[in-house]
Amino acid sequence: MRFDTSHYYGKLLINRIALGKLLQQRQLFKAVPADWYVIITDIRNSTLAVFDGLHENVNRVATASIVAVLNIAFKEKITIPFFFGGDGATFLIPPAIKEKVLAALIIFKENTLSNFDFDLRVGIVSLEEIYESGNTISISRYGISEYFSIPVILGGGLAYAEKIIKGDDYLLSSNTKEEELDLTGMQCRWDKIPPPDETNEIITLLVVAMPDADQAGAFSKVIHLIDSIYGPQESRQPISVPKLRLNTTFNRMRLEMHVRLGKIKALRLLANWLVNIIGYFYLKSSKGQTYLDLLVKMSDTLVLDGKINTVISGTEEDRIRLTTALDQLERENLIIYGVHVSAASIMSCYVRDMKDGHIHFVDGAGGGYTMAAKVLKSKVSNMNK
Repeated sequence: MRFDTSHYYGKLLINRIALGKLLQQRQLFKAVPADWYVIITDIRNSTLAVFDGLHENVNRVATASIVAVLNIAFKEKITIPFFFGGDGATFLIPPAIKEKVLAALIIFKENTLSNFDFDLRVGIVSLEEIYESGNTISISRYGISEYFSIPVILGGGLAYAEKIIKGDDYLLSSNTKEEELDLTGMQCRWDKIPPPDETNEIITLLVVAMPDADQAGAFSKVIHLIDSIYGPQESRQPISVPKLRLNTTFNRMRLEMHVRLGKIKALRLLANWLVNIIGYFYLKSSKGQTYLDLLVKMSDTLVLDGKINTVISGTEEDRIRLTTALDQLERENLIIYGVHVSAASIMSCYVRDMKDGHIHFVDGAGGGYTMAAKVLKSKVSNMNK
């Protein structure tokens, strides 16, 4: 009888030591079960969409793909690792929910093409295939705060899966049809968020370890640099309560409804507008302030999926110090990086409940992750010439 690995990730210990130290302790990382799968969503030509001013649409579609998958996992009482990438997402899922997830994402892919004219790639690679290729995926759980933990990946397995999916453009089909995807909890109601006081810019940073470098050691050096220049996670958090402003315009609610339903329903739009008005006053209450405080602590600003992806608030002087140090690590052939600078961040949310069932996905304004990836790809291209 095959052992059910569905709850493998949910049972992993949450490590609450410094991230730099966690990366160096290999015994705290475990191989993902071979019967699991990597699923990747990715908007083709997202850079062009960002240049056309559609970065918020790109961001919302990426968020919605996560919400669709997490709602399935939640109903099955399964905790899964996932990684927000600005223009898409990556998931590690057990076989128990594979078919439901693929069916939902194929419907979402079709909706995205018809509603936004975005070609959303959806691909799947088995862990067994990844391991047979000689690549690895080791995972640990890192507690950013007492309320929020993230998966941390070492190994090149996810990069290998991404290369396969983007290179071959896997076509997935499903006979399952639903009238409406379950995107319950999907929210896109915050305006652009300026940096917290005492800072004046937002940077979106991507870092990849060079093939011959010790990945964990290189990442530990980068995290140490970020900590020493910007301070600990809470100090460089780009989201702060005083800077949050609800965007209750009908245009914003139309965007959210388009992502969720693929069409505008006038009565539901009016109902959502009224809910937003009520929400404005709720956020002024003591319970509302508690929710906002948790929102900051549960903002997803650090992703480690075999590379470092992070959104940071700081000053121009901080950035110059960081990029100078990262340039040196590049010269030492330890890493390669891409960075994008903006004057604000943007945030979309998955709110299952207002107490502790919410996650907030953060990106730099102007397509932070997408533009940082463009810089990174340009460097890689120049290296290969």
